[in-house]
Amino acid sequence: MVVKVDQLIRSLIRKYKTNCPYQLAERLNISVWFCDLGNQTRGVYYRKLRRRFIAIHRDLDDNWKRFVCAHELAHDRLHPGFSRFWLDEHSFFNAGKFERQANKFAVRLLTAEDRLRLGESISEFLQRNDVPPEMSKFYM
Repeated sequence: MVVKVDQLIRSLIRKYKTNCPYQLAERLNISVWFCDLGNQTRGVYYRKLRRRFIAIHRDLDDNWKRFVCAHELAHDRLHPGFSRFWLDEHSFFNAGKFERQANKFAVRLLTAEDRLRLGESISEFLQRNDVPPEMSKFYM
């Protein structure tokens, strides 16, 4: 899966000349909305009538908004046709696997233009790339 994710990210960056999740969403014709999603939801990806949407909780800080956009973009690229709600209601499939994959994709996308410096910790590297520190376990 890691190779597939890395190839996909390289392909997106090469084609669209950016690793910014907002610009990628725009170029992929995915609408991004900022709205109140309540206390438990940071973001949602969904499709309706062949249109694709990413909703991001408007009260998050900018780094989290950017990360959530990258995470939801991962669902579009890696898990087309699936939604968390569909999985909960109609299947015994583990949705946690998709969430972990989306987190790994987001971390790799947001750090794709940079490399860990000699003597630099993963936390410092992620901070330098504006990735929330809670996502450090998804770096490798």
